[in-house]
Amino acid sequence: MLSLKNITKEYPTGDTKVQALRGISLDFRENEFVSILGPSGCGKTTLLNIIGGLDQYTSGDLIINGISTRRYTDADWDTYRNHSIGFVFQSYNLIPHQTVLANVELALTLSGVSKRERRRRAVDALKQVGLGAQIHKKPNQMSGGQMQRVAIARALVNDPDILLADEPTGALDTQTSIQIMDILRSISKKKLIIMVTHNPELARRYSSRIIKVLDGRVVGDSRPYRAGEDSAPAPVLGLFRRKKRSPLAIDPEEARRAQFGGLGGKKRSATGKKKRSMSFFTALSLSLNNLMTKKGRTFMTSFAGSIGIIGIALILSVSSGVNAYIESVQRDTLASYPIELHAESVDLTALVNTLMNSNGDDTHDHDRNKVYESIVLAQLMNALGSTGTESNDLTAFKKHLESSEEFAKYLSAIRYQYDFNWSILVREGNEIGSDAGKVVKSDVAAWLSGMSGSSGSSQSSYSSMMGSSMGGFDVWSEMLSPLDKNDTNLVSSLVREKYELIDEGGRWPEAANEVVLIVDEHNEISDLALFALGLRTEEEMNKVMLAAMKGEPVDLSDRKSWSYEEIKQMRFRLLLASECYEKNADGTYTDLSASDSGLETLYGDADRGFTLRVVGIVRPTDDATSAFMSGSIGYTSALADEAMARTQKLGMLDEQKNSPDIDIITGQPFKSDKVITEEQKRTAIHNYLASLSEAEAKQFLCRVLAPEPSEEQIAAKVAEINAYPDSALRQILSTALETLGQEGVTVDMVMENPQLKSMAIQAIALAMVQEELNQAAFGDKTVAEMEAMLSAAQVDTLYEEDEIPHDYSKSTYQKNLALLGDVNSDSPSAIYLYAATFEDKDEISALIDAYNGTVEESKKISYTDYVGLLMSSVTTIVNAISYVLIAFVAISLVVSSIMIGIITYISVLERTKEIGILRAIGASKKDVGRVFNAETLIVGFVAGVIGIVITLLLNQVVNVILFHFTGIAGLRAVLPVGAAIILVAISMFLTFIAGLIPSGFAAKKNPVEALRSE
Repeated sequence: MLSLKNITKEYPTGDTKVQALRGISLDFRENEFVSILGPSGCGKTTLLNIIGGLDQYTSGDLIINGISTRRYTDADWDTYRNHSIGFVFQSYNLIPHQTVLANVELALTLSGVSKRERRRRAVDALKQVGLGAQIHKKPNQMSGGQMQRVAIARALVNDPDILLADEPTGALDTQTSIQIMDILRSISKKKLIIMVTHNPELARRYSSRIIKVLDGRVVGDSRPYRAGEDSAPAPVLGLFRRKKRSPLAIDPEEARRAQFGGLGGKKRSATGKKKRSMSFFTALSLSLNNLMTKKGRTFMTSFAGSIGIIGIALILSVSSGVNAYIESVQRDTLASYPIELHAESVDLTALVNTLMNSNGDDTHDHDRNKVYESIVLAQLMNALGSTGTESNDLTAFKKHLESSEEFAKYLSAIRYQYDFNWSILVREGNEIGSDAGKVVKSDVAAWLSGMSGSSGSSQSSYSSMMGSSMGGFDVWSEMLSPLDKNDTNLVSSLVREKYELIDEGGRWPEAANEVVLIVDEHNEISDLALFALGLRTEEEMNKVMLAAMKGEPVDLSDRKSWSYEEIKQMRFRLLLASECYEKNADGTYTDLSASDSGLETLYGDADRGFTLRVVGIVRPTDDATSAFMSGSIGYTSALADEAMARTQKLGMLDEQKNSPDIDIITGQPFKSDKVITEEQKRTAIHNYLASLSEAEAKQFLCRVLAPEPSEEQIAAKVAEINAYPDSALRQILSTALETLGQEGVTVDMVMENPQLKSMAIQAIALAMVQEELNQAAFGDKTVAEMEAMLSAAQVDTLYEEDEIPHDYSKSTYQKNLALLGDVNSDSPSAIYLYAATFEDKDEISALIDAYNGTVEESKKISYTDYVGLLMSSVTTIVNAISYVLIAFVAISLVVSSIMIGIITYISVLERTKEIGILRAIGASKKDVGRVFNAETLIVGFVAGVIGIVITLLLNQVVNVILFHFTGIAGLRAVLPVGAAIILVAISMFLTFIAGLIPSGFAAKKNPVEALRSE
C-alpha cells in the first residue's frame, strides 16, 4: 500500500519558509485513476513530485508497502523512479536530439535490459499508444498529441506500478486530450494513475477518485481508501499479486523483520532491488547525438583543443627525428672522448637512462586502453638511492691497467687526474712583464663568488647565476701524456695530431714548468680566460658585469690583441696549498693567499712554488672534429708529478698527519663525537651576546626570532612606497643605496629603469616591513627576554653562526689532508681512457667488465662511457628543449581544456531539462555526470585525432624546411605511433578533467527545478 502520513513540505525563501504541503495524509489502492484538483499554487505538483521521488518531504512519512522511506538513499530513490514510477508531463519532456524509439528505450537502458529486449518492449509500448509507424522520427517532427503519446509510452515501457501525470492534456486541443485520457483510463485498469489537473469536468469524466487540494491541505476525497474495505486488499503497487517481482517487492516476513530490528544477514538496499546504472556506452550515445546536433560548434571546439596537441606533436616529431639522426652520427663518427673512472663515482649512465626513460620495455607492459602513470620521480630517486656514491679502487686498477697488454691494444691515451689543491697567481694588467698590476688568483669562479658576496641583491643574484653557469670553467687543463713509456715527449701524439703550433719558434713543453696557450680556430680566447691569465683586470671585468646588470649595452669594440712574442713572455706562479701558509709564533698557521698583501708576498717569494712560462701557442687543426682540450693553458703530467713530489717534502702535511686530533692551522682540536648539550650552546650564545651592544644583540637574535613578513604586508608596503612623491622616493632610494654601498648605481639610474626601480622598491618594502615587525615583536623586550624565547632548534641554528666562538675546529682531519694536497701518484682520483674508434671503446669497456669479473664485489670498477654519455647528453639537451617547448605549448592545452570546460558548462545549461528528464526516469547523479563526462571525452578524442592528422600533414612541410636549411637528408620529423596514441589519450584526459566541474554541477541539479527550465 502507498501511504502518505502527515506529509509537509517547506521551501526556504530568504529568512522565511513557505509551506507547500501541510500535513497531507492519503492512502492509495493498487489500481485506480486518481485526479488531484486544485487551483494553481495549492501544492498539487509538489505532492506529485514527492510521490514520484523527485522531491523530498520535509516531515511526515511516505510508506511503500509498510516500509518507511525515511532512510532511502539517493540510489534507492533512483531505483524507485526507474522501476516503479512512470512520469507523464504537460510539456512532454522528450529529449530533442534522440529519436522517438531512443526516448522510450532510455528507461529500459537504466534498468539494465538487453538491447534486443529493450527494442522489442519500446516498439510494443509505442504501438500501444498508436505510434508504431513513427519510431524513427525526432520529437520536433511530431504534433503535440503524438509527443504526449510518446511520453506515455516512455512511462509505460518499464511496466511501472504507478503512473504520475502532471496536466497531461494542458497543452493539447480537446480532441487530442480525449484520446490521451482514453489511453490513461485504459491503463488505470491495471495500474495506479495519479493525475494532476485543473479541469474538474475531465476529472469527473475519467477518474475513479477525485482528491481536492487547497493551500497545501486535502479538502476533499471522493473515494478514500478505508482499512478493511477489501477482505484481503492487495498492495497498491502490486508487489505480491504479480508473477514478475516488482523492483519494490519485499517479502512480508522481511518487511516485518525490517520494521522490528533489521533484516539481518547481508545488507540490502531500501528498495530490495539491485541498483542499476546507465552504461558508459549509453552516456556516449546520448552525448554523441547531442554533439551531432551542433556539428559546427563541436568541430570548432575540437579544433581549438587540437592546437596544443598539434604543437606538442610537432615538437615530438622533430625531437624524434633529431634523436634518430644523433644515433646515426654516433655510429658513424670516430670517438676521441674518454671512458671515465672516478675514485668516488655515481653511475651517470644509469641516471641518464632513468631520466631518458630508456629502462626497458618491461615497464610498459600494459594495454593502451587507459592513461597510465609514468613513475619518473620515484624511478629517479630509486636510481640515485640504489647507485649512491660508489668507491672505485683505482690504485689496484691502475696497476692492472699499466701491466695489461690487452688494454694497450685499444687505448690511444691515458690521463690520470689527482685532486691537487694548488693556487696559480698572475699579475693582472695589459702590459705583459710589468710589475704595476695587482697579484690575483687565476680563478674565475672565485671572482664571481666574490662579486656575489659583496654586491647588492640584484647584482648578487646576477653574479650567483653567472657563478653557477661558470662554476665548471677551468682555464688550466692537463694535456694527455704518451701511452708509450719509452716516448720522451711530454705530450701525447693524439694531442700533437689534433693541435698545431702557430707561433714561430714555438714548441711543445719539455719541462714540468712549461705550458702552452690554447686558442680556438679563430685564434681567440675568451675574456674570462684573459681575466684568469691576468690580461684583463678585475676592474675591467667588474665594469662589464655592472653594465650588464644595469641593462646597459656593453662596448664590444674594445677587443684586445697581443703578439705571439708578448704571449710567450707571460709568467705564472704556481703555489701548493702548504706553501700558501705562514707559521705563527703560537704554532698556528695564517693563509697568506687570503689577503692582497699576502698574495703579493707569495708571488715574489722565489723559494715557494714554481714559475710557469709559455713556450708555445697551439690551435686545433683544420681537420679536427672537436677541440677536446677545454682550457686555455695546457700543462703536462710532469707538472703534476713535480707538485706531488714537492708536497711530500713540505713539512706542513707531515705535521698534520702526526697530529690527527688537532687542526694545526687553527690549533683547535677537531670536533669529537661528544654531544654538546643545549645548555652549553645557550651559554656560548649568552656569552657572545654579552659582548655586544643591545642593538647588536637584538639584531643577532632576530636572525631566528624575526617574524616572517607575509606577501600581503609586503605588497601593501610596496603600494605605499609607490604612492610617495618622486622627491620622497628619491630620498629613500638614496639612503638605501648608501646603506648597501652600491657603487656606480645612482638614484637616477634606478628611477629611469623600471625593472631596477621595482626591485629596489621591493627590497626597501621588505626591509621596512621586517623592521616594523621586529619593532612590534621585540621593541619593548630586553635582550634577556628575547634570549629566553629561543627554541632548541633556534639555539642550534645560532650556535653554528660564525660569530659564536667555538672550542673546536670546524674542519676535519680528512678535509685538512685534502686541503694540504695529500695525493699519491699510485692513487689517482680519476682515470680517463681514450679510444680511437667506437669499436676500441667497446673493447675497453669489455676489458673493464672482464676485470670486474676477477675481483671481489667491493673492488669492482664502475665507469662512465663518455662517448655514449656525450651523445646521450646531446639527446638529453634536445629532449630538454623539447620539454620546455612542450611546457609552453601545454599552456594552450590547458587554456583549450578550460574553454572546453566552459563550453561543457554551457551545454549543461542548455540540457538542463534533459537532466531533469533523466533523473525523472531513474538516472542517478552519477549517471548524469557520466553523460557530460562522455561528452568531454568525445570532444577530447576528436581534438586529439584532428591534432594528429594535421601534424602528419605538417610533418611533410617540416621535412622540406629541415632539408632546405640543413641539407641533411636523414634529418626528418617523424611522429612515433605510441606518441600519437598518448597525445590523443592526454587530450581526452585533459578535457575529461576540464569537464569534471560542469558535470558535477549537472549531477547536483535539482530534478524538479531542472524539469521546470526551458
